[in-house]
Amino acid sequence: MTLIAVLDYGIGNLRSAQKALEHVGADARLTSDRGLIADAAGVVLPGVGAFGRCMESLATAGLGDVAHEAAAAAAEGGGRPFLGVCVGMQMLFEGSDENPDVAGLGVLPGRVVLLPDTVKRPQMQWNVLHWLPRSDDGTALMSEGQPDPCWMYFVHSYWADAAHEDVVATCEYGIDAVAAVQRGRLWATQFHPEKSAVNGLRLLETFVATCA
Repeated sequence: MTLIAVLDYGIGNLRSAQKALEHVGADARLTSDRGLIADAAGVVLPGVGAFGRCMESLATAGLGDVAHEAAAAAAEGGGRPFLGVCVGMQMLFEGSDENPDVAGLGVLPGRVVLLPDTVKRPQMQWNVLHWLPRSDDGTALMSEGQPDPCWMYFVHSYWADAAHEDVVATCEYGIDAVAAVQRGRLWATQFHPEKSAVNGLRLLETFVATCA
């Protein structure tokens, strides 16, 4: 089985991501062990709660540099596949308006901003993804095998205002909010694949396949 390291930095229900990865056939380990993380074929950074608290906990766990290096290598296309989920996606950007004084990992350009006042916050519901066309750069696509319409489950009040070239999916929620980004072998989703039934499990299965 493919070894996937789910970064354990002591915040939120990280085990749900591990269990979903196990369900699709991965040897998923919830771990803060740097040696085990180095041996893994892929890395997953989940996250729930406040941006600043997650960044602080990641640093306290001694995993800030590990997450940055793994995500940056994946984004360049030569590293192991990396998946950020929810706040785990938001932390990949330069910063967030939720905690303006806290820097993000800065792997991707852009900033995390609040959903508009015209909608209920948080968005806590199923919503339809609008997959954007991508040029063929030789990397596996996050959208592979996904249906149209594609429903995924969201829980968030902030969204990443990402660079256009990194955006692979949006959802309509007062605005066209960024729902997923991909750069090279770096994938990140604002929605929760582990809570998104068949479509979410299919996405995780595709991710694991890219790690094999």
